[in-house]
Amino acid sequence: MRDGIKLFTSVLMPKDASEKHPILLMRTPYSCAPYGENERSAYWNTYYRYYLREGYIIIKQDVRGRWMSEGDFVDIRPFNPNKKTNKDTDEASDTYDAIDWLVKNIDNNNGNVGVMGISYPGFYSTMAALSGHPALKAVSPQAPVTEWFIGDDFHHNGAFFQMDGFAFYKGFGQPRPAPTTVGPEAYTFPTPDAYDFYLRTGPVKNLTTIMGDSIKFWKDLMSHPNYDTFWKQRNPMNHVSDVKPAMLIVGGLFDAEDCYGAWNLYKAIEKKSPSTNNRIVMGPWYHGQWSSPIGGAYLGNIQFGSKTSEWYQDNIEIPFFNYYLKGKGADPKLAEATIFFTGENKWRKLPSWPMAEKKDVPVYLGADGKLSFTKPTGKNSFTEYISDPSKPVPYVEQTGTDRTREYMIDDQRFAARRPDVLVFKTDILNEDMTLAGPLVADLLTSISGTDADFIVKVIDVFPDSFQYKEPIPDALPNQALMGGYQMLVRGEVMRGKFRNSYEQPSPFSPNKVERVKFTLPDVAHTFKKGHRLMVQVQSSWFPLVDRNPQKFVDIYHANESDFQKATIRIFHDGSYSSNVILPIVR
Repeated sequence: MRDGIKLFTSVLMPKDASEKHPILLMRTPYSCAPYGENERSAYWNTYYRYYLREGYIIIKQDVRGRWMSEGDFVDIRPFNPNKKTNKDTDEASDTYDAIDWLVKNIDNNNGNVGVMGISYPGFYSTMAALSGHPALKAVSPQAPVTEWFIGDDFHHNGAFFQMDGFAFYKGFGQPRPAPTTVGPEAYTFPTPDAYDFYLRTGPVKNLTTIMGDSIKFWKDLMSHPNYDTFWKQRNPMNHVSDVKPAMLIVGGLFDAEDCYGAWNLYKAIEKKSPSTNNRIVMGPWYHGQWSSPIGGAYLGNIQFGSKTSEWYQDNIEIPFFNYYLKGKGADPKLAEATIFFTGENKWRKLPSWPMAEKKDVPVYLGADGKLSFTKPTGKNSFTEYISDPSKPVPYVEQTGTDRTREYMIDDQRFAARRPDVLVFKTDILNEDMTLAGPLVADLLTSISGTDADFIVKVIDVFPDSFQYKEPIPDALPNQALMGGYQMLVRGEVMRGKFRNSYEQPSPFSPNKVERVKFTLPDVAHTFKKGHRLMVQVQSSWFPLVDRNPQKFVDIYHANESDFQKATIRIFHDGSYSSNVILPIVR
């Protein structure tokens, strides 16, 4: 690098020297193992074998401060737009320097470079797009880490996703004082029941005790409970105003880690760099499922009718890189947005996202669990529940220590049976209803305390007689009975104290009606004729999200004595009409 630091780089080259080959670069904090000149990554077991077949030079690189690379690692290292000396480095400059070295030193390269990566490597792909190197022709950030306070990974709307944060940083965050090929050990949970473990451990500060004093980013998490400069500096969307390469943003509709990042990075580039050749693809996938060598036909108990991952690889990604890096084939002329709509189980190639013809239509919560497109007219109508932090609502029905990926589409009947989960549903739909875009929850609420979380879930209720024609092969051990299945289409949490500002949280006034309005990540789903639309509202989602004490405090340093029961009222009358705004396409 320009400051003298060396980054460990694995190069896999075609033996064919009769032509020049493009370079496909992946930069990762997760290791470019196996290490050694005679070692080979098992690309033949992945869809990357198609890139080998096409004659790509495959490059993987340990980012600065990770594994065998020199230097110091910084999580989501902020982009520096004002680099002036060789000491001013960031991930964009490291990518520039890596590309520059590769095109000048790797034999038989054709001078064209592409960068791709999934999740954290998706962040490094975004940084690559900001590098400005002229050899970089095409970039694909996939499930890119984008905003770690508002919507990706460890926070959603300011609420701490403790299962992901604790399990990830207990291993990944361990210090690495010198280059090494040996990774950290994962945490061994004392019980196979995550619900029991996190409840027994108690407040988040007790997780900090278990974490110890050596994991820097955990301390950063605990020191920045609000949306301050620390978080804002780490948002690459602030800097996508002059993106040169062709961009292919890829993500999963049911990505539990970085669903937010894919949608919103695409939108940010569209807004701030309108001349960029920028495209988005969203399929019915969990985190990274589109890179599976086969599959994408189902997730958990929900079937999608075709091998969507294979279709994407064959029709989108490989033609994209072939065209821009090899000059091979016709211009793929990818649609602006290639989106798979679940429910109808079809790909749609769209000229814009969100769809221009969508109408934002409120569906109103009502008395007796009714959900209607007609605004209520009554007075002082509400439904209430008691939220008890000592008995939080579980996010899944099953037991395990790892956060499941299937929770994004799981059957919600287990939650609907809880007294602290409000359930509202429409009559049976007499025609298909398609949603295409972000959802907005607009709740009018009063609480007996000074803070609370609000989880809103939009659910597709299948007919009682529904069943798939064929069972899913090798799927979940106990496939659900699909009649009456309550499929989670989108769920999201809002930490109430951030309802007016992420920078300056504010307490609720006890028992005063206040608005809690927030945006849920985009959806692309068709509720079929004969189904119902359901909305569930609750105030805990455990242990996925840490418990809110329901008292206005710094939750990362709260004591067990701070946790208290709260009475939550959701109003649904003529003056206070709680609703969910649906992006309906007719």
